[in-house]
Amino acid sequence: MFESVKGRVLYRMMRLSCGVSFMLYGYDAGVLGGVQTTKPFLHAMGNPTGTYVIPMIASSYTLAATVCSLFVALVGMPLGRRNILLLGNLCVIIGASLQASAWSVAHIIVGRILCGFGIGFISCTVPTYMAEMSIEAKERGPEVAFTCCLLISGIPIAYWLDFAFTRMDNQVSWRFPIGFQAVFALLSGSVMFFLPDTPRWYYAKGREAEGDDVLSKLHDKPLNDPAVQNMKREIMSSLKLESEEENKFNIWGLLWDNSDLRAGRRIRISFLILSIQQMMGINLSVYYSTVIFKNVGLSDFLAQLLAAVMNTMFALGTYPLPITIERFGRRKILFWSAFVCAILMTIFVILIGMPNATVGKQWAAAAMICVWNMVFGYGWIGVPWLYGPEIAPLKYRHVGGAAGAFGEWLFSFITVFAGGIALEKIGWKIWIWMVLSCWVAMPFVWFMCPEASTTGKSLEEIDVLFAKDSVRDAILAGQMTQYSDSGEEKSERLVYVEKV
Repeated sequence: MFESVKGRVLYRMMRLSCGVSFMLYGYDAGVLGGVQTTKPFLHAMGNPTGTYVIPMIASSYTLAATVCSLFVALVGMPLGRRNILLLGNLCVIIGASLQASAWSVAHIIVGRILCGFGIGFISCTVPTYMAEMSIEAKERGPEVAFTCCLLISGIPIAYWLDFAFTRMDNQVSWRFPIGFQAVFALLSGSVMFFLPDTPRWYYAKGREAEGDDVLSKLHDKPLNDPAVQNMKREIMSSLKLESEEENKFNIWGLLWDNSDLRAGRRIRISFLILSIQQMMGINLSVYYSTVIFKNVGLSDFLAQLLAAVMNTMFALGTYPLPITIERFGRRKILFWSAFVCAILMTIFVILIGMPNATVGKQWAAAAMICVWNMVFGYGWIGVPWLYGPEIAPLKYRHVGGAAGAFGEWLFSFITVFAGGIALEKIGWKIWIWMVLSCWVAMPFVWFMCPEASTTGKSLEEIDVLFAKDSVRDAILAGQMTQYSDSGEEKSERLVYVEKV
C-alpha cells in the first residue's frame, strides 16, 4: 500500500494529512459560531427558546470529544496511531452529513456528537503521530507548530465562509458551511490511507520488521546505515527501560509519582497544560465571537465582520511560532505570552465592565480581545499540543496525548456550555475567570514545565532527562557503552552526553 513512499515524500504526505486533519479541527470549532444565531438555522431547529439549547448544541461536540479522549487512552496502543486517525476522519464524514441534513435539535446534536468523536480521535493522535515520525529533533517542534497553525487557520476559514453564506436568507446559508467539513476529512483520510504507522509504535508492539522498514523509509537509507541503526537502538533501549516493573505507569502516579522515570508526572503535565489553555478563554472567544462583539455594543453586521477579523488575527498569530520555537524555547514562549495575555485580558475586562459605555470604549475593548487572540495564538496553541507528546514515555505516549486532549476537551466543554449561558446571564463578569487563569498560567509554566526536557532533543533522550539522578547516570553509562561498542567517535559520544 505504501511500499514506494519514502524519504521526504513520505514526510510531506504525513504533513499534509495531519495538517488537513488539524485544519478540520479548527474549522469544526468555528463553523457553528457564525451560523447559530441566524434565522434560517434557528428555523430549521424549530426556533428554540430555552437558554440552554444553543449552548448544548455547541458543546455536545466538545463533550463527545472529551469522552473519546478517555477512550483513546484504552485503545490507542492496540489500534495504532494510523488507524485512530482514519477512524476519526470517518466519524467526521458521517457526522458532517448528519448535521448538514438536520431539521431538529436532536438530529444536529447526534451529528455534532459523531463529529466530536472524530475530532477527539484526531486531536489525541495527530501530535503523537507527527512527533513519533520525526527523525530529527530540530524538525519536530517546527513541524507540530506548523500543523497547529493550520488548526487555527481552519477557524477564520469557517467564519469567513459563514460570513459569505449568511448574506443569503435560505437553508443553504448554514447547511453548506456545516457540511463542508466533510471535504477536509475526505482529503486527510485519503492521504493517511497510503501512510504507515510510526516506527516507534511498531517496535512497541513487537513488530520489529515493520518498524525497521518504516524507519529505513523515513531516513531513505538502508537498514544498516549508522543513522538508522542509532535511532533504532535509542528506541529499543527506551522501550526496554519503560518495560521494567519499577518504571511502568501507575494510575496513582498521576497524584504522587515516585517512579524512576516519573511517567505519572509527565502525563499529569500533559493534562494540565491543555486544561489551563482552555481556562484562559480561547474556545469561549472562538465559539461565541459574534456574541462577544454584540455584548460589547456593536451592531449585528459589525459583530459578524469583527468575529471573522478576530479569528483571522488569531490564525496569523500562530505563524511566527514554527520559525522561533527552537530559537526561543518552549518555556519562554509559554511564560511571556501568558504574561502579555494576562495584561490584555485585564484591560479588556476593565473596559467592558465600566459603566456608561462609549464608542471609544467599545472599539478599545474590541481591539484588546483581537490582539489577545493573536498573542494567544502564538504562545498557547502549538506549544501545549507539542509539549505533552514530547515528554510522555513511548509506551504511554498515547496516554499522554489522550490526557492532554482530555484536559483540552473537558475544559472546552465547561467553557463553551457554561460560558455560553454565563454570557447570557451575567455578561462581562464571566471574563474574570479568564483573567485569573491567564495569571495562573505563568507560575504553572515556571514551576512545572522545564525547558531542558524538550528543545533540541530526541524523544528517547527526554526519558533520560525526566529520570531520577541515579537512574539517569545508569542510562548514560549504558549509552556510552553502546556507542563505544558500535565504534562511534569519542567526540560524538561526548556531544550526546553534553546534550543530555
